[in-house]
Amino acid sequence: MRILAIGDIHGCRASLEALAEQVDFSAADTVITLGDYVDRGSDSRGVIEFLLRLKVASNLIALRGNHEIMMLQARKFGSALLGWAGVGGEATLDSYGAHSFDDIPRNHWKFLEQLSAFYEIDSHFFVHANADPDLDLRDQPDDLLYWESIDNPPPHKSGKIMVCGHTPQKSGRPLNISHAVCIDTWAHGGGWLTCLDVLSGHYWQANEKGKCRSNVLGADLNESQT
Repeated sequence: MRILAIGDIHGCRASLEALAEQVDFSAADTVITLGDYVDRGSDSRGVIEFLLRLKVASNLIALRGNHEIMMLQARKFGSALLGWAGVGGEATLDSYGAHSFDDIPRNHWKFLEQLSAFYEIDSHFFVHANADPDLDLRDQPDDLLYWESIDNPPPHKSGKIMVCGHTPQKSGRPLNISHAVCIDTWAHGGGWLTCLDVLSGHYWQANEKGKCRSNVLGADLNESQT
């Protein structure tokens, strides 16, 4: 059984499909997606449809990101629509061919509404953005979980390794500071979508051009592209 974490997808369906082909998800895998499925990339609808299928085929733990929060707020409060549209929401609506939120399928809204705040195993915990090192996960404030970028956070009091996204690593390499790993590798901005096997440190990457590569945390990047 593998514990696999996937960084911020941001509407990059082609990258997600190429990554899935590399990693070859199975029913024995636990797959933790770290949020920000929508906005900026060209196919948010395709990303959510893919994740709904993956939920049937594997043990999918889908976390909430700040872009899902903004999308839900835009649906509920008209005053939030313009702000969301300006950070990628317009691309999301375009992917649905939507003239209104009613054009988005009900099961997609249900998926967005039921996302988890965090997930943890014996050795690691998973959040979208960041965490207060002195607070239990259940007590984390929303501004840290969903909105705060990371730089060099101190170790969490649990002793577990934090795996997060949200802070784009434009180098294309995951940020690895031993007690924290950030795997947002800027998929929507011309970078890579990353899937990390958290127990082995092996990771796979794919981009919107169909290129793939893999490596191990801490090793020099050794590309194998197709």
